[in-house]
Amino acid sequence: MDRMIYTAMTGANATAYRQQLLANNLANASTPGFRAELATFRAVPVRGDGTSSRVFALEATAGHSEVQGPVNQTGRSLDVAARDNTWFAVQGLDGTEAYTRGGAFEVSADGALVNAHGLPVLDDGGSPISVPANAQLSFGADGTLTARVGDQAPTRVAKLKLVTPSDEKKIHRSEDGLFRPVQGEPLDADPNARVMGGALEGSNVNPIEAMVGMIAVSRQYEMQMRMIQNGETNDKTAAQLLNMNG
Repeated sequence: MDRMIYTAMTGANATAYRQQLLANNLANASTPGFRAELATFRAVPVRGDGTSSRVFALEATAGHSEVQGPVNQTGRSLDVAARDNTWFAVQGLDGTEAYTRGGAFEVSADGALVNAHGLPVLDDGGSPISVPANAQLSFGADGTLTARVGDQAPTRVAKLKLVTPSDEKKIHRSEDGLFRPVQGEPLDADPNARVMGGALEGSNVNPIEAMVGMIAVSRQYEMQMRMIQNGETNDKTAAQLLNMNG
């Protein structure tokens, strides 16, 4: 009887985790550049003394969806949309290099180019970008940032560090929501990466699909809980029968 209860319990834990994941995706359906997190179930045998006769369900992330989100024209000079599999390099709170698809940039009070969360945006040399005061900024298709102050001619300020992950150099989502290299070493700047100025990429989360998934997971969780209750009832019934025979 404990086999059914244990299997149902681990299945309930896995479905609860998936519900959290789907809820997080749905909450970020309007976050620019957000990448939906994928998940999958897998069966893992319980190993210990004796025969491995127990198997529990485990929820494991399968990474993130690489489908590009919708690109919306904003007309704002500091909005940049990454094309294809291009990512922007920023400096995380821990000082390490990280990557994001969110291209809603701003200029801080001290003249630094930052993203929507206030993190410094890095140039192709891996250094934070500073811009002149009171300058009109614009981005080229290759990520080149130019500034124009007053009636002066536009001058090149920096070039965004744009990276393109590959099968050999993969990235994964960190706990802070930013993406970092799996190998630990920063990715090299990709000279062929392209961006679009005056536009923002939206989230690639499908709200309808996420809501349907949450409903299905909720029903699955209820089924697992009913299995636990049935197992408990069967165990009590078996105990009563043993007492009667004794």
